[in-house]
Amino acid sequence: MAISRYDNDGFVENGRLLATNTGIVRLRDGIANGSIRTATTILSDAERLDIIAGRQYGDGRLWWVIAAASGIGWWPQAPAGTRLVVPLDIAEVEAVL
Repeated sequence: MAISRYDNDGFVENGRLLATNTGIVRLRDGIANGSIRTATTILSDAERLDIIAGRQYGDGRLWWVIAAASGIGWWPQAPAGTRLVVPLDIAEVEAVL
């Protein structure tokens, strides 16, 4: 099962999810404090974040991890030449979420 950026978000009245997206903050903090190791790469014309996530983590649905780490928004496709920050070990990401 894929991890979600909403896994540890709280709930509000009537079961509505509070979309604070604390997972992204934790991910970026983990990168900043060195608990999540990363590599940087430049996106080529033929690449998308979901393809890179599939290759790196074995699950293309984890494209959001690369997007959050790179600070590039919420779409699995970014322009060629975009600098990506790619967490190397998804277990390190899971540990901070």
